[in-house]
Amino acid sequence: MLQRSYGPRGSPAMQRAHVGGAGDRAARLAPLALTAYPPPALPSDPPPPFPSPGPFPMLLDARIAAVTDRIRARSAAARGAYLDRIARAADSGPARAHLACGNQAHAYAAMGQDKAALAEGRAPNLAIVTAYNDMLSAHQPFEHFPALIRAAARRAGATAQVAGGVPAMCDGVTQGRPGMELSLFSRDVIALAAGVALAHDCFDAALFLGVCDKIVPGLVIAAATFGHLPAVFLPAGPMPSGLPNDEKARVRNAHAEGKVGREALMAAEMASYHAPGTCTFYGTANSNQMLMEFMGLHLPGASFVNPGTPLREALTVAGVERAAAITALGNDWRPAGRILDERAFVNGIVGLMATGGSTNLVLHLPAMARAAGVLLELEDFDAIAAAVPLMARIYPNGLADVNHFHAAGGLAFLFGELLAAGLLHADAETVAGPGLARYTAEPRLRDGALVWEAGPGASLDDRILRPAAAAFAPTGGLRALSGNLGTGMIKTSAVDPARLVIEAPARVFESQEAVKAAFRAGAFTADTVVVVRFQGPRANGMPELHSLTPLLSVLQDRGLKVALVTDGRMSGASGKVPAAIHLAPEAAGGGPLARVADGDVIRLDAVAGRLDVLTEGFAGRPPAAPDLAANAHGCGRELFEMFRRTVGAATAGAGVVV
Repeated sequence: MLQRSYGPRGSPAMQRAHVGGAGDRAARLAPLALTAYPPPALPSDPPPPFPSPGPFPMLLDARIAAVTDRIRARSAAARGAYLDRIARAADSGPARAHLACGNQAHAYAAMGQDKAALAEGRAPNLAIVTAYNDMLSAHQPFEHFPALIRAAARRAGATAQVAGGVPAMCDGVTQGRPGMELSLFSRDVIALAAGVALAHDCFDAALFLGVCDKIVPGLVIAAATFGHLPAVFLPAGPMPSGLPNDEKARVRNAHAEGKVGREALMAAEMASYHAPGTCTFYGTANSNQMLMEFMGLHLPGASFVNPGTPLREALTVAGVERAAAITALGNDWRPAGRILDERAFVNGIVGLMATGGSTNLVLHLPAMARAAGVLLELEDFDAIAAAVPLMARIYPNGLADVNHFHAAGGLAFLFGELLAAGLLHADAETVAGPGLARYTAEPRLRDGALVWEAGPGASLDDRILRPAAAAFAPTGGLRALSGNLGTGMIKTSAVDPARLVIEAPARVFESQEAVKAAFRAGAFTADTVVVVRFQGPRANGMPELHSLTPLLSVLQDRGLKVALVTDGRMSGASGKVPAAIHLAPEAAGGGPLARVADGDVIRLDAVAGRLDVLTEGFAGRPPAAPDLAANAHGCGRELFEMFRRTVGAATAGAGVVV
């Protein structure tokens, strides 16, 4: 057990500017050679607070190794160019030292007691990029983080400034509304806004405050773009458990059928979403937190500690101290660009599959990776899913919420199991140091001091969390689809195995509201594949269609075979209704979904990974011509016309800025 020291930093090793030319920097950015554990002790001063990597063998499952090799080969040119760029950006040392005195005076004018340290330029200066607002319960705790960070930085012999804020919208608020058509594009806006913040070029490392759906991916894109700077992500944690998620879903379905009124629905929703912190179901926000830990951008065990607790505050302070310790001013420089290599992204996908995480990350991970010169394809997700067992059941894939998951052993247990099974790159770089075995430890407060102790060796509730050898399913929770409707994917972890193959006539719609109107009119009386098209990024920004979940669940509960096929998205809370999503090419680009007609027989086979129209003559039809005028204005949509024109395909992450 190692104890965290809160004493001041400011050693000569930290204060001296890094010397060495471009060749030295480039060498330090090169991927580390694989070596047997344990690796050399970290060269930081004082010694690191985290356990050294343990006795996990340097074995890697052949299937994971093969995927990684394909990604590395595919990315060789892009990754090499990226590393060259960030090496050049880092070569000149602290950028603020090269600013004219007037420029620096502008940057430090309001910094009070930190002015002298900033002007001297020897102490690390940390950028705070915050997504704080109090519209999002997950981000409300960030209101008080800057003061805590500045105080912790001073004690560590550093300074910290809020470099800028980024927008953060809540998909839970905008579901089914015009504002949802801005949601996916907000990821690119966040990356751009964070880029503006960091463009002041006054910083030695960055602290990113963000949790929810598009916010973390946008911040990671920015962190990769400024990859010569170390980046530490500081989460806020999930709200305490409220109304059980299955009870919330029951009330939603009852309201969809008209069995309970709006008052009962409102009471259930308010009892579920009831306090500061992340929503407790395992949607995109909590999948993001898992991802940051698996990719080495969180401190070990930081993801699921509730806000407003002493442990959460201690972890925030430790994150600040760690950021100050890993700048190029010291002797343990850990730039984000070196951490965000192909191993990190493979590890992140492994975590996604083992936990049955959000479908949105199949869009976000390629966009994040591309910013770091790593090229991911849908086949990579499919191959990793085939190799990784589903080890967790968290709502909507089970009844537990993330607090229950954390109490049952959480990520520390998962890391131990996946490392022992050879399903993770154990040698990956992290902000805590080299080696993922550090993440098998859990943070604790002992006599007021933050320590990391060995995590659980066994699940504390096998209804929620199981070892790899006794997993809930032999493969992960996502499956790639291909066929004469294009390519897409499906989340299978919450779907009854009997519903993984659906063959039924299509009913074609071009909006969520049209589906809801048909439901209210009693139009669904037989097995149906509900097609909702012109929902892709070019058409209307690719909104989530999660507001269709209750009514489709009702149809399924009535005994019908039902599936959704769309070029739009579903939520991170995608559940028990089979949904083929992210279809590409999208209908608005002339994709095959634009040729589907009512009555066409569609076969969705999630076992074989196929999605096909079986009706003869389908391929020869002209595509439907959409009327997209209603998507162009209102609720800010007119501001995003440029994004709709220039957005990439869903298969490449539906990105605008990368």
